[in-house]
Amino acid sequence: MSAPDANESAVPQGDGQPPLSGVTVIDLTQIYNGPYATFLMAAAGARVVKVEPPEGEHLRKRHPSQGVTEPFAVLNARKESLALDLKQPAARALLLRLVEKADVLVENYAPGVMQRLGLGEDELRRVNPSLVIASSSGYGSTGPYRDYPAMDVTVQAMTGVIGVTGFDDGPPVKAGPAVSDFFGGIHLYGAIVTALYRRAVTGVGSTVEVSMMSAVFPSLLSNLGLYRPDQAGRKRTGNRHGGLTMAPYNVYPASDGSVAILAVSEAHWASLTQVVGLEALRDDPRYATKAERIRHMDALDALIGGVTSGQAKADLVHKLVAARVPCAPVRELAEVVHDEHLHATGMLQWVQHPEYGRILAHGSPLRFADVAPPGYRPSAPLGRDARQVLADMLGLDGNQYDALDAQGAFGHVPPGEVGR
Repeated sequence: MSAPDANESAVPQGDGQPPLSGVTVIDLTQIYNGPYATFLMAAAGARVVKVEPPEGEHLRKRHPSQGVTEPFAVLNARKESLALDLKQPAARALLLRLVEKADVLVENYAPGVMQRLGLGEDELRRVNPSLVIASSSGYGSTGPYRDYPAMDVTVQAMTGVIGVTGFDDGPPVKAGPAVSDFFGGIHLYGAIVTALYRRAVTGVGSTVEVSMMSAVFPSLLSNLGLYRPDQAGRKRTGNRHGGLTMAPYNVYPASDGSVAILAVSEAHWASLTQVVGLEALRDDPRYATKAERIRHMDALDALIGGVTSGQAKADLVHKLVAARVPCAPVRELAEVVHDEHLHATGMLQWVQHPEYGRILAHGSPLRFADVAPPGYRPSAPLGRDARQVLADMLGLDGNQYDALDAQGAFGHVPPGEVGR
């Protein structure tokens, strides 16, 4: 299965206006959480001005992996770059002037940082009463954990995600993806767009906040089905359903890998037994009902695995899909990055990035029927768009820019980098 050529897209085109056209976002975010929220906004048509410290945000400073993708490049596509040293009065004053012209300011610093910089809610609201102020952090700005340092893995630990991941007889294991960061970013996007809707209807600006802990916890609903206040219960269920309320539901061996298979309904169960040649189980009282299948899931999994282990996963999946049984082959990342469906729908495309070379660019999962997905625009070198942004938003000319530079507004970016 081969990837489409660079910048090639098979996605149908539309001529509608992107839904966030005309919205200007001042983006102070870093790493994954906040940048994903503003990535979604940029893909939906917003003008996103990414403001970084003179040395660049943390993700930009990571050494290039020379891998299939560069996280900074992916999450900061379609954004403009401005470097400001917010420890300098001239830079803070300049940021407030930008805020005055903006619709949204987004940040994911630790609670209290914006206040210490002299850029707290009161000051932002003073210059722009209708501004949407959005923030995200590990645990939020209130509560006992407010000042705990937070990263994706620490939030996974605090929310119980690590505690429920893995097998019952083994140690806890973190979820492979950065679920806390991206769940937080998705909820942050939702909060911002909700606040923009409120402002469109009422004219009132909002201050919105998303904690990664709160964003992750609802995903544990299946696992909470096992929890009983008066007993410890099983904590980890491996590849089985998190609440152990469904069987069969597991990852089963194939002759050349593994296949995830589950039967949600009786129709699924009947079709599954027919496909794998275990029709006799439908008349066995141990498997005749959902409750009995759950009670005997160990034996049931062994029977199914004994049959699937002799079949190639592609053949097995083909037959199960034809029978409308929920299933999927367990694939490695090397397979997924070339996935024909993700490329055909425009979610993935190979592009040539000016700094990182050939990378796998991501589209937005949010699709609007009458709007063509935006064309690819690579992430910018640090501070590249400073002169253009300040001219567009504030009407500053070259002499005014140079005066701000002399006051330290742009920090210690090497000559030629800022505004290049």
